[in-house]
Amino acid sequence: MTDPTAGTTRVEDDPLLRGAGCYTDDLTLPGQACASVLRSPHAHARIVGIDTAAARAMPGVLTVMTHADLAAANIGRLPSLPPLKSRDGSDRREPLRHALARDTVRHVGDPVAFVVAETIAQARDACERVMVDYDALPSVSDGRAALAAGAPQLGVDLPGNCAFDWETGDAARVDALFRSAHRVVSLTAHNQRLIGNPMETRAVNAAFDAASGRFTVVAATQGVHMLRNLLAQAFALPVERFHVITRDVGGGFGPKFYFYPEQILCAFAARELGRPVKWSAERAETFVSDSQGRDQHATLDLALDAGGHMLALRMDAVANLGAYLSTFAPVIPAPVATAVLPSVYCIEAVHARVRGAITNTVPVDAYRGSGKPEIHFLVERLIDRAARALNIDRIELRRRNLVSAAAMPWRNALGVTYDSGDFPAMMGHALASSDWAGAPARKAAAQLHGRLHGIGLACYIESTGGARAERAEIRIDAEGRVKVICGTQSSGQGHVTAYRALVASHLRVAAQSIEIVQGDSDQAPSGGGTGGSRSLSTQGTALVAVMSALIERGRAAAALALGEGITVDAVRFDDGVFATSTQRMTWLDVARHAGGLDAVAQIENPAPNFPNGCHVAEVEIDVDTGQVQLLRYTVADDFGNVLHPVIVEGQVHGGVAQGIGAALLEAAVYDAGGQLQSGSFMDYAMPRAQHMAPFAVSLHAQPCTTNPLGVKGAGEAGSVGAAAAVINAVVDALAVYGIDHIEMPATPARVWQAIQAAK
Repeated sequence: MTDPTAGTTRVEDDPLLRGAGCYTDDLTLPGQACASVLRSPHAHARIVGIDTAAARAMPGVLTVMTHADLAAANIGRLPSLPPLKSRDGSDRREPLRHALARDTVRHVGDPVAFVVAETIAQARDACERVMVDYDALPSVSDGRAALAAGAPQLGVDLPGNCAFDWETGDAARVDALFRSAHRVVSLTAHNQRLIGNPMETRAVNAAFDAASGRFTVVAATQGVHMLRNLLAQAFALPVERFHVITRDVGGGFGPKFYFYPEQILCAFAARELGRPVKWSAERAETFVSDSQGRDQHATLDLALDAGGHMLALRMDAVANLGAYLSTFAPVIPAPVATAVLPSVYCIEAVHARVRGAITNTVPVDAYRGSGKPEIHFLVERLIDRAARALNIDRIELRRRNLVSAAAMPWRNALGVTYDSGDFPAMMGHALASSDWAGAPARKAAAQLHGRLHGIGLACYIESTGGARAERAEIRIDAEGRVKVICGTQSSGQGHVTAYRALVASHLRVAAQSIEIVQGDSDQAPSGGGTGGSRSLSTQGTALVAVMSALIERGRAAAALALGEGITVDAVRFDDGVFATSTQRMTWLDVARHAGGLDAVAQIENPAPNFPNGCHVAEVEIDVDTGQVQLLRYTVADDFGNVLHPVIVEGQVHGGVAQGIGAALLEAAVYDAGGQLQSGSFMDYAMPRAQHMAPFAVSLHAQPCTTNPLGVKGAGEAGSVGAAAAVINAVVDALAVYGIDHIEMPATPARVWQAIQAAK
């Protein structure tokens, strides 16, 4: 797994830092028109009528589209993909979602009309002249309130505003263990709603070629193939009629994976107008149109015996899914998140119930961590509360219950098998690196200066792997150039650097000769895209398979080239050379003789892997202002074999920063009427450098056994453990006032109010 390029600078960074990248909004096509979306100002309203005459008469306006135009062309809706069964065996329900609202708007920002003009200024001006007559309807923005008796009913096909009522685990066994328990400890908490806000907003540039009947859609995505397939479904056309391209992507975090109205609208308008159409989101649109994250209220109960051993865990959660079911939304808070609900602990039985609530808010989908940050926040906060209730040191309570390395592979209480890991060792590494033992002295020193000091930790495990299949193709031309065609898509992770290193190491070719092709549905006919920390484990596995196939083709080609009587079995491949006992050929020699070499491989249903580790956060709090200052942050991670430590540590830093933002700053706030109160950076607090602390990241490999590289996903792990560690530290600091929980985000106002209430 080692490679001479590992640890060096990422090859992607230089052009991006020099401004030489190409993002979707950088693309200007001949004859290109510009589009703007008219969005609903109401959280819930009936559309009585739409008058577009004044807008159509505005200078430069090419068309003003409403749902009627899409319906006349039989353009389909936006589906939610994964099936899910409720506890009673019924299928999940969902409100029908169209690219433009048909007769009802369901959240502030719901698209109502699509205006295309010669310039973006003209399109925006014309949007303001579209007259929509709304009849306001009652709305609800809180998931629990939506499920309560007497709540406004948001659809005849959604009785009780409930999309699903799902469960997993052994309820009877859990109940029995709770009845026999020495102590039961409970926690009710809210993982607040978050807004992704990548540096690059979403953008689409679509063109239509009438002669071929093909669409070319350039979009900022996390994978071109799903967008291609869903566009084909919406237009009721073969997938071959759509060429989807993704160039540079300025951040994804989940929201750029999903299917959005603007992707349909730009393609439809390009066909209708016979010219390219581009739409780029304004930052204000990101707040009300990009799928949001988290927003889950949950109660966890933990049953323990007299020795502090965990017996059973029970969860009852309400997930606010927003106004529509986004692309993967139903499964994220249910089977995806709860797969690791038992976490790294020996728990005999677990039961979870999750209800999905439909509300008048922006749809919610997977956001960095895909439900696991919510789970680990709840579990790790509950364990700290249990330690206090039982008067057991919180480290000791965890140590008594951690699954041992000797128990691997471990089948958790929900039937998920962790193939590898040493959870006690990971916690030990984090405690040693953070100088946990010295924390009491630092707490005493802080108290001398009138400040509160706290230290907290969180263990975590994640299930990563993602899509059901992945494809890889490698072509070596007669000049020795290596083209690697991938189905994943980088949005800043460093795929080009990582894949180059992997291919260079296995084929023993120069990294500079390797071209990585991604984000092009014509060059790569299939691919799973990037999400769920899947890229190296799944794309890497596909690359290993295709490289094995390519080497075998190289051996066969070398046998032909080396002369009559030379069999394939007589040719060995070693250190980039095909050789017999007397002759040698390089890749270049073989490729020239064969006129080029190529191979394709696809892996199906790749097994998941389970990155794990422990985070430690240390904070001080100003009693007079409630301001939380992060002093230091320590992470010990097991990502299995690590190909490129610089990339891995960068991913951890980014994930931790997002977790810190959730813990201390970020919250999407809706009022009871469904109006977003945090719709700009004036109201939605993003983490800055001043909110960070020095990060100490150490990597301790327990190689994965479920893929040939022995790697585990690293892209989301930082966000999975961070929020719990930070809030545990804040609560530790506030314990002097008898405070044993505080909701996220722990803003100065919230912390100050908690202190005043406790006083």
